Amino acid sequence: MAKGEIVMGALAPHPPHLVYAENPSQNEPVSEGGWEELRWGYERLRKSLADKEFDVIIIHTPHWQTYVGTHFLGVPHFKNLSVDPIFPNLFRYNYDLTVDVELSRSIHDHAAKTGLHVQMMENPDFRIDYGTITSCHLVRPDWDLPIVCISSNRSRNYFSVEVMQANMVKLGQATREAIEASGKRALLLSSNSLSHRHFTEEPEVPEDMSQEHITNHHQYLWDMKMIELMCSGKTREMIDIMPDFTEQTVAETDAGSLTWLMSALDFPEYQGEIHAYGTVIGTGNAIIGWDPASA
Repeated sequence: MAKGEIVMGALAPHPPHLVYAENPSQNEPVSEGGWEELRWGYERLRKSLADKEFDVIIIHTPHWQTYVGTHFLGVPHFKNLSVDPIFPNLFRYNYDLTVDVELSRSIHDHAAKTGLHVQMMENPDFRIDYGTITSCHLVRPDWDLPIVCISSNRSRNYFSVEVMQANMVKLGQATREAIEASGKRALLLSSNSLSHRHFTEEPEVPEDMSQEHITNHHQYLWDMKMIELMCSGKTREMIDIMPDFTEQTVAETDAGSLTWLMSALDFPEYQGEIHAYGTVIGTGNAIIGWDPASA
């Protein structure tokens, strides 16, 4: 059997507003558009993947939060309605997806060997989180490939960002080893925003772009620093300063998704390709791809 590989890794944030703005048939609310810069960024990411062949999408999501270990989907098919608890007026999405349970279990087993506490989620009535659905839809709207979904173990809440990062480095290594052993080609998605201070009130028209901007300049400067490091191949330095970034910008990197991705890619020293940076309700969001073939 041929050795499996990661064909690309991407920072793929999940604001539900972007799905709302696209008006796909699966989402019940109807919009007039909005957030074009980020939506066009996802279009550029999809174009960069057009000549890549891959078998599965592996996503680490901040909105499936588990407090005892890291969990993995262990049911082959899910079909249900996902409603965003904060923005039910924007996101009521009818999803129908398949799971690569074999690879999911393999990552679980490899992670267990490192000493991480892990568990397979085998409840057929489990409702998939909107972060997973949003990122996967924006990257692969046809939903024609199986996914592996990995929960966010909230070790940062009980311990620290540093403890979370150490665990996610182990999980990233286990993910890479399981992919290589599987013989499959995988796309990896880190489903998170960067700075995450957001507005507390919504405009009367949610897609009114005259109301959209970063929450404050401090958040913007931090986002630009992180993007500079990611796009110049200084990913280890980026991980080193991530605890400060996470604390000072209430960043969604507290979920560990980005640390997991960097570890799975073996901390790339080649440049990440930025497809877009933009804000959604004041949060900073970057769409960035790492192609191992460019190393």
